[in-house]
Amino acid sequence: MSYPDRTNPYSFDAFLEWRDRVDYYADDPFIQAVVKTYTGDAWKQVDRAARKFSPKVSYRWRDMADTIAQPEKRPYVTHFDGHNHRIDRIERPLETVIMEKEAFSEGLFSTKTSPWEKLTKMFLLYQNGEACIVCPLTCTEGLVAILENFADTPELKRILRHCKEGIDGDFGIGAQYLSEIQGGSDVPANVLEAVREGDTWRLYGTKFFCSATHADYAVVTAKPAGSEKVALFIVPSWLPGNKEKEVRNGCAIDRIKWKMGTSELTTAEIIYDGAVAYPVGPLERGIANVVGIVLTYSRVTVGLSGAASMVRAVREARKYSELRDAFGMKIGRLPMVEAQLKNVENFARRTTAGAFKLYRDFIELLSSPGGGIATDEPDSMKKKRFDVRELVMLQKITASWDTVDVLRTAMSIFGGHGVMEDFSSLPRLYRDAAVNELWEGPRNVLLAQIHRDLQRVSEWYPPSEFVKNLLPGADKKIVDAFSDEISGLVSHPDLLEMTEETVRICQQWDNFCARLFHAYQNLAKSAVERHLDSPKRK
Repeated sequence: MSYPDRTNPYSFDAFLEWRDRVDYYADDPFIQAVVKTYTGDAWKQVDRAARKFSPKVSYRWRDMADTIAQPEKRPYVTHFDGHNHRIDRIERPLETVIMEKEAFSEGLFSTKTSPWEKLTKMFLLYQNGEACIVCPLTCTEGLVAILENFADTPELKRILRHCKEGIDGDFGIGAQYLSEIQGGSDVPANVLEAVREGDTWRLYGTKFFCSATHADYAVVTAKPAGSEKVALFIVPSWLPGNKEKEVRNGCAIDRIKWKMGTSELTTAEIIYDGAVAYPVGPLERGIANVVGIVLTYSRVTVGLSGAASMVRAVREARKYSELRDAFGMKIGRLPMVEAQLKNVENFARRTTAGAFKLYRDFIELLSSPGGGIATDEPDSMKKKRFDVRELVMLQKITASWDTVDVLRTAMSIFGGHGVMEDFSSLPRLYRDAAVNELWEGPRNVLLAQIHRDLQRVSEWYPPSEFVKNLLPGADKKIVDAFSDEISGLVSHPDLLEMTEETVRICQQWDNFCARLFHAYQNLAKSAVERHLDSPKRK
């Protein structure tokens, strides 16, 4: 074979030209079918909104996300101004600030935006990776949800309005600071202290993993002085009138952490020294409310963002395989490549369908799943609420794990170019996905929690019935096999006792939970595929 230019014989321009033209929604029949399948009567409105929104994400914000991911754009903190005033200013690229303002100005949490429109737009946004957008949006959604339940003072009502509807065109941004160095996921081990000083609550102590530290408000856990119970507070980063003066609310940012992924997002250590804090909900119900409301929304988002990353990675890997020449053919004609592509496409589709199906079940509940099961509810509602609670955790651990595998495989189809940060966004999405596995509860913690939950309710909700309710319409042999298996695994009394038998059960439980949720996702995908195969509805 001869080339017109021996020094530069190959061009990737065809792939790049295609990639620059892709509209995340309009060019994806599968996600359109997902929306049509699960949004019900809201479908036409959601479809219109997605088509209008998608070009912003697919072109302008995509390019911004790629720009701010460059190492020289990494955020940092300026601790002092030139006059020795402690300001702890978070320095971020201008592109980040602009994109964040534009995204939040969409009013995703406003009463004017339906839940389905919000979810679909977030799914499209999340195809661009973290980009200092995913975490702030997720945390703001959780903050809005907790305040919708407990905003009972003028201060909290104003914060809710700022984050939900905006004030004078400015939308408040939320964060959540739960982890401390000695506890991590063990929130009851927190030692951050809340002290009542007159009519004001103030916080004293350190939070060790604080993401979105540029936010206006944070959901913070702390123990009231003299109590071992964990309470929940909303803490403004600046008190009214002080943001412009760069006078923080009784806190100092020690350092910005250097993370493997989500590098565009500021994650810091914060020391509170008298920060004004507003309690939300009963002081003794802090853990129940943060887990049942705030973390529930965050975990739903982890599953959604994983699906979004998969969809983008697989789409680009498929097209690259159709255009890339090697060994005298397009690499997509190689059976091994096609096998890999079919596998990751299946993962991407079932994860996306499963995320929308779960969200449908989630919003159909009369209220958000709480930290406990109300005793005065009918058994059918208690079971439904329990199902959603466990599905949210199952999705979090399964989708976040699968995303890493899918992205790694998609990158491999690009060969050496797959790991080149300036060739595609896939390495960045891969690094972000690895972080997603850890926050909002690592895999081992959530697996143990699901096992504990099933034991706790087994007298009125047998594990076998739980399986049947999760898999309606599935093959009876599959359901029966899952039912028999879960009954044996849940009968093991304790996953914390260090014995060889417990370790073996833990391994089996990990594997079982992944297979069970994959079965749930497959049912969701099958429903979408029926829409794809049927004639288009007018």
